[in-house]
Amino acid sequence: MDPRKFRLGLLLSAGAMALAFLLRQSPQAALLSHTMWPAAAVAVGLFLIAAWMANERAAAVGIGGAVLGATTSLGLLGDPEIAGSARIGFWMIVIAVWLSAAMSLVSLAAMRPVRIERRRVLNLLVPLIFGATVFFLWEVGVRGFGVPPVLMPSPSAAAAKFAASLPILGADFVQTFVRGVLAGYAIGCGAGLLVAIMAHRYAFLGRGLLPLGNFFSALPLVGIAPIMVMWFGFDWPSKAAVVALVTFFPMLVNALAGLSAAGHIERDLMRSYAASYSQSLGKLYLPAALPFIFNALKINATLALIGAIVAEFFGTPTQGIGFRISTEAGRMAIDMVWAEIALAALAGMAFYGLVTLAERATTFWHPSYRT
Repeated sequence: MDPRKFRLGLLLSAGAMALAFLLRQSPQAALLSHTMWPAAAVAVGLFLIAAWMANERAAAVGIGGAVLGATTSLGLLGDPEIAGSARIGFWMIVIAVWLSAAMSLVSLAAMRPVRIERRRVLNLLVPLIFGATVFFLWEVGVRGFGVPPVLMPSPSAAAAKFAASLPILGADFVQTFVRGVLAGYAIGCGAGLLVAIMAHRYAFLGRGLLPLGNFFSALPLVGIAPIMVMWFGFDWPSKAAVVALVTFFPMLVNALAGLSAAGHIERDLMRSYAASYSQSLGKLYLPAALPFIFNALKINATLALIGAIVAEFFGTPTQGIGFRISTEAGRMAIDMVWAEIALAALAGMAFYGLVTLAERATTFWHPSYRT
């Protein structure tokens, strides 16, 4: 990042934080009358130091100032006179935190460390800081403007509800993810891969099955789910059936493209060795198709969870992520709804991460993973 732009951004952050000392935080209070003013003063100092340094280490100092500024603003929101009726002084602190975090993140993202360990730490640190900044802005926006919890709860309220409802969330996770998603995912992806191998082996199957697969993939979930409930009942088998239909076509298309990705020279070499199709499949076609197969597995990792949750809106036992979202939304318990959304997001991220780790372990030879 250009040091001049970085320095200007940090100076603006320091100016916004200093201006907050002169402006009121609430109709009755100023920052100097609050116990959080020392943290704000130290944040101003860190912003100025980072602006003076304007090098790679300055980003860490800027992040430290942003943390102190965020602590100041969250501490101010603990005052009932400020929460829901914050004045311009409070929002100047928020602007300072956002600007300093943005400048530091851009600087960190532009770094290219030579050592692999530092590069991995940096690749993990940048999204964590970005996510923390988003949640901070969400928190102060909801509490500072006094948004009713029924419209949008704060992240802290959703986190508190999440921690208080772990037994319910655990049962919902088992019902939706362990039973519905994993079973349907295995069936849909496995069937898609087998059909792709058959279509690759027999060309007429490829010409006949691809249009049918495209047809079934275009069917809306809201139309499929009630039919599956009537066929397989209200429990998890109907959700697994929906997930299998959702994940079948992406695997079929990607696997078929991957099986056809082997080069002419490699195929001619296998023919010169008089290799059978099964031998060519194991030695040539499947290894060449692995990047495509894992691409489908990663796509289906999120599609499967979405399909299972939507299917639960049309009939399920008294547990499950989709069931809980539907019932709690009807009771206006929006904090529980967001807790279930957080559970689904965490499960989806973890599932996607596991598939990615498996991809790295099996396709380390691919050019995209070469350092």
